[in-house]
Amino acid sequence: MSIPVSVIVVTKNEEANIGRCLAALGDFSEVVVVDSGSDDRTQEIALAAGARVVNFAWNGHYPKKRQWCLDTLALKHDWVFFVDADEVVTPELAREMAALDFARAGYFVKGLYVREGRVLRYGLRNNKLALLDRRRVHFPVVDDLDLPGMGEIEGHYQPVPKARERVGQLRAPLLHHAYQSREAWRERHERYAKWERGMNAKQAWPDDPAAARRVLKRIFRALPLRGAAAFFHSYIIKLGFLDGGAGLKFAADRYYYYNLVEK
Repeated sequence: MSIPVSVIVVTKNEEANIGRCLAALGDFSEVVVVDSGSDDRTQEIALAAGARVVNFAWNGHYPKKRQWCLDTLALKHDWVFFVDADEVVTPELAREMAALDFARAGYFVKGLYVREGRVLRYGLRNNKLALLDRRRVHFPVVDDLDLPGMGEIEGHYQPVPKARERVGQLRAPLLHHAYQSREAWRERHERYAKWERGMNAKQAWPDDPAAARRVLKRIFRALPLRGAAAFFHSYIIKLGFLDGGAGLKFAADRYYYYNLVEK
């Protein structure tokens, strides 16, 4: 099986994650690691795994890193799959992509969080428009260059079709190993919260490519006590309590994050 998709993994100092990520991408016909000057073994590990490594240096303007990849890289395919270094493609997802007709402009891919060695089956799930046709989808420019927290990488918003085209949803998940250490998680999300506060203040959010998600996000951003709402949504509505103590910790992290955003 050789899936006709170019996988792009954007990295900076990801030696702890990159080997596991790349080991799951053997079914794809091309894997490119776009690295921002790592000073650890990220590039060495990527080359040893057979990936092509491209260096990236941000100039402080748009396009940011992912759109730069879509605009600049010479790729075998126009269909691109963005995978983060702390994500792992499951065999089920690879098989689903191998059978895909690629009829839409892009496809959302769900992520299941992994915590303390356990895959969380309930609670909030990550869902990103990560598989896309670079001729038909782009990352919008938003007014965030003066905001702290994100820098060279596009923030927590989705790429959008360039025209009125439909996007799809894949069923099989990838795994998201977001909790290597408590300290790293907190540092990262404190940065994200600063950026999100700035985006809210400027009302700089672009529209989501899925209409239902667009409405729900607008409602959530207008809610008071979003930390409590995020906890209730993840732990009760999305049945996070069925994941036991790990589900409780995950919902508590959502509470912590959105309290940071509201400061």
